[in-house]
Amino acid sequence: MAIKMDGKALAAKLRMQIRDEVAILARKPTLAVVLVGDDPASQVYVRNKEKDCEECGILSQGYRLPADTTEKQLLDLIDVLNQNALVDGILVQLPLPNHISEQKVIHAICPDKDVDAFHPFNVGKIVTGEDGFLPCTPAGVMELLKEYQIEIAGKKCVVVGRSNIVGKPMALLLLRESGTVTICHSKTSHLEEITKKADILVSAVGKVGIITGDMVKDGAVVVDVAMNHNAEGKLCGDCIYDEVAAKASYITPVPGGVGPMTRLILMKNTLTAAKMHIKE
Repeated sequence: MAIKMDGKALAAKLRMQIRDEVAILARKPTLAVVLVGDDPASQVYVRNKEKDCEECGILSQGYRLPADTTEKQLLDLIDVLNQNALVDGILVQLPLPNHISEQKVIHAICPDKDVDAFHPFNVGKIVTGEDGFLPCTPAGVMELLKEYQIEIAGKKCVVVGRSNIVGKPMALLLLRESGTVTICHSKTSHLEEITKKADILVSAVGKVGIITGDMVKDGAVVVDVAMNHNAEGKLCGDCIYDEVAAKASYITPVPGGVGPMTRLILMKNTLTAAKMHIKE
């Protein structure tokens, strides 16, 4: 039976390290969190992020905007936050209402305050291997692999999913650590033939039960990034957990695996931004 990779415990440990680093800064870091509309899931995510800020000693500025906020009004707010020297990080909670362009909003955030690492400037740094903000979920996965001393160099790594937020940057971070990386997606033929060869399998599809036990190699490390709800309304990942855990050597649970680490990296990026701005 696979060893459960406890993201909740690791995030708690690393939050204390961030808190210690924050305590010795000349001022507290500040994260501006912007929520447009009243999507229930987004409200939960924002509350969790605000709680994380409090635990890390980071100041949180919340901006709750109505769903009918215009694109210009949101871009004007981002411009104000960009120019505020005391704001270190800007996070605009996605998804946005349909009448607002997510691309325009992402591009509007100053790259040195883009703690989600979505701006093309920061994405480019990930591609070229330069230091900078790392995307929260993929970087959280890398922290988990490091904590459990899982070797990446030379291993066959398969990422299922090609989103800009998880799949693509996940592949790049594994490649940076000398993994041999394959990216699979909805058009991939014979998916199970590829996943069965993976030493490290990362699933970020968002489809309940897409990864079954017979798709996993004995002893593989399986990271389930997805946050789904099954027919009973219970939170679950992409994997049929019991089947996959019976074959894997390590596995992340859902919840309690990658999710807490995603939020932890946001705090880490905000601290990094603050250190950069305080030096200036």
